Amino acid sequence: MKTYLFTMLLALSLFSTGVTAEQKKTLGNWDVHYMALDSTMLDPAIAKTYGIERSHFNALLNISVLDSSNQQAQQVELSGKVRDLMGITSELSFKQVTEGNAIYYLAQLPVRNEQHLTFLIDIRQGTTQQQLQFSQTFYTE
Repeated sequence: MKTYLFTMLLALSLFSTGVTAEQKKTLGNWDVHYMALDSTMLDPAIAKTYGIERSHFNALLNISVLDSSNQQAQQVELSGKVRDLMGITSELSFKQVTEGNAIYYLAQLPVRNEQHLTFLIDIRQGTTQQQLQFSQTFYTE
């Protein structure tokens, strides 16, 4: 099952309507890959393995941090929050998943139909710190 979760998430995001495919931002010496998608896109067995609740009203955020020079996965500390258009913020809780040499950070969050959210994620490793910021609108069925 090495790198299976990330590959599955990427494949699902590429072929799903209303879902943004994996995105990447270079922050300092890191390539930060991220995607947020409806948790029902996950195979039930994968969701069960990683303790992910599948629901049209739950989104899954997946973040991977790679060294820009050699593309090796980095173990980092993530904290963050999500803000809606009304300015209401919620804290995100990340779970680290390691599969072989791959490291993923997963967070679940509740969503509503046509909800536009802004993500503010702090990434730290020792004294190095960067912030990932992106927005996405979610659509529920």
